Amino acid sequence: MSLLVVGSVALDSIQTPHGKVEEILGGAATYFSVAASWLTPVRVVAVVGDDFGEHHLSVFRDRSIDTTGLERAPGRTFRWSGEYTGAMNEARTLDTQLNVFERFAPKIPPSYLESEYIFLGNIDPVLQFHVRGQLPQARLVGLDSMNYWIQGKLNDLKKTLAAVDVLIINEGEARMLTGESNLRRAATAVRGMGPRFLVIKRGEYGANLYTPDAVFSAPGYPLDEVKDPTGAGDTFAGGFMGHLAQTGDISENSLRRAVIYGSVMASFAVEDFGLRRLLQLDPAQIAARFREFRNLTYFDA
Repeated sequence: MSLLVVGSVALDSIQTPHGKVEEILGGAATYFSVAASWLTPVRVVAVVGDDFGEHHLSVFRDRSIDTTGLERAPGRTFRWSGEYTGAMNEARTLDTQLNVFERFAPKIPPSYLESEYIFLGNIDPVLQFHVRGQLPQARLVGLDSMNYWIQGKLNDLKKTLAAVDVLIINEGEARMLTGESNLRRAATAVRGMGPRFLVIKRGEYGANLYTPDAVFSAPGYPLDEVKDPTGAGDTFAGGFMGHLAQTGDISENSLRRAVIYGSVMASFAVEDFGLRRLLQLDPAQIAARFREFRNLTYFDA
C-alpha cells in the first residue's frame, strides 16, 4: 500500500568528528521516504527551490518515490547546518535558512488522496492538521513533532494529536509535552491526548512502543562506529511506517516488528554521512540486520 509523507526537503551541511560535508540532500521527508522506499511505495509532499537540481531529484526517482507532490517554488531550498561533538547525542545548529520552506503550504495532489498510510513530518501543527483534514479516509496517520512546536504552539499541537493514530517523538519531547519525568506516566498522558500508539525514541538506547494493551522496548543496535546521526529519527519513522504500509497490518505484533524495522533502518543511516548508506542497501542486508535485532533480545523462557 502507498505511504504518503509530508515534510521538509533540505540541503544539509554537517560536521562530526568523522568529517564534514556541504549541502548534501537531507530533510525529514527525504530521510523518511528513502528509508520507507525499501519496504513500500512512497509518495512525498514537500517544497524545494529553483536551485534544486536534477541530481537531487534523481535520488527520489532512482528509489521510485513518487514526486508528483514535490512543489518547486521561486527561491532557494531550505538549508540547515549543524555540528556534532563528543558522543554526538545532539546536534548544535550553526545555521538555519528556511527559504521557500518558510512559505510551505502543503498541496495534496488528486492522485495522493486515496493514500491509506500517512506520515505528517515535523512541520507547523496547523499545517499538519490541515493535511489530515484532506485525507479523511486514511487508515493510519503518524505524526512527528519537536520542542519548538511544543513550546510555541501547544494548543494547535494538541488539536492535531487528537486527529492522528501514532505519535513518534523522543523522550525529552515526551516529558516536555506532558510535564511528566517518568516515561511510563508520560506515555499514558500522551495517549490520553488522542494517539492510540506512541513510540518514544531513546537514541542509542533504542525505542519504546506504547499501545492500549502493552509496552514493548527495543534495544539500540550496537554499532562499531556512528559517523553522522542526522536524520536517524526520520529514518526510524520511515522504517516503522513503511513496514505497516507494506503489510497492511496494525496488530500488536506488526507494530512491534515495525519498531524493529525502524531501528534497522536508523542503524544503517548513521553509519555514513547523509543518505549514503541508505542508498547503498539491498533487501538481503535489511533482512539480515532484522534477524540480528531479533537475536539481541531472544531467550528461551
